Amino acid sequence: MKAVAYYQSQPVENPQSLQDIELPEPVAGPRDLLVEVKAISVNPVDTKIRRNVQPAEGAAKVLGWDVAGVVKAVGRDVTLFKPGDKVFYAGDLTRPGGNAELHVVDERIVGPMPKSLSFAHAAALPLTAITAWELLFERLQVTEGQGEGQSLLIVGAAGGVGSILTQLARQLTSMTVIGSASRPQTAEWVRDLGAHEVIDHSKPLAEELRRIGLPEVTHVASLTNTDDHLAQLVEALRPQGKLALIDDPAELDVKQLKRKSLSLHWEFMYTRSMFQTDDMVEQHRLLARVAQLIDDGTLKTTFGEHFGTINAENLRRAHALLESGKAKGKIVLEGF
Repeated sequence: MKAVAYYQSQPVENPQSLQDIELPEPVAGPRDLLVEVKAISVNPVDTKIRRNVQPAEGAAKVLGWDVAGVVKAVGRDVTLFKPGDKVFYAGDLTRPGGNAELHVVDERIVGPMPKSLSFAHAAALPLTAITAWELLFERLQVTEGQGEGQSLLIVGAAGGVGSILTQLARQLTSMTVIGSASRPQTAEWVRDLGAHEVIDHSKPLAEELRRIGLPEVTHVASLTNTDDHLAQLVEALRPQGKLALIDDPAELDVKQLKRKSLSLHWEFMYTRSMFQTDDMVEQHRLLARVAQLIDDGTLKTTFGEHFGTINAENLRRAHALLESGKAKGKIVLEGF
């Protein structure tokens, strides 16, 4: 089967950083689906792994953890899907990624694809939707349908996770939603997604919050540059507030949180699959709910740009754009 992979970690400018290759077709295990990949999207985790994870000598590392496709075959213990079903999912970091014609994935982390979306538009959703949902409802412990009198600051609201989180918070809670962006185009994108207010994260965040008349917030979702913003976030948070993050700060001085009794929460959507937790199937249920919310018009896909067919050249372009920090919405590729 066709696939895109790398053999050595390289800068994206190097043609060998991602290569078109041929691999044997994978075989589904007992709880696995064998999926014919129709579309993928690209995430920052792809670029981080490409830069930092060196494959074993002679081994090909296949990236890609957002897939929309069709179930081709199922393992003997599968109960949630059957061949021919359209599905979408974010996969498992401990297994090969989905930048291939065929992909094997545990059914418990797969959802039925939204009926109203194309494969390309569906592929933009799984990883960011799971991350945003778990961050809001499980880590920050916001209750769906509630949040009156509470406020959520989303730092980096125009990115993939922020684009879904903004919608979830606005549509499924009563919180005041403040998104941050640094350019006019991304600020407009965040407003269109439903943020009540948009501030500029290239300026001091506490000052920006005072400018819009909200000097304190009860919850913060820090999606980027947490180490740069931490002091400002601590200043902006109300005593006993909650701070959640998804990025990987080189250092984080958590002692700053003590005086206000702030709680710190880390969201990593691969925890369930990586550790085979007892509640892995929650990601199946979550994705099914997201598909329903898409189909009834409550949420919209965060599809940003279509980069053409799935091949090494187009994936290198996608990685380069993500590494530039200027992507808006999700980058999608479709077909081989």
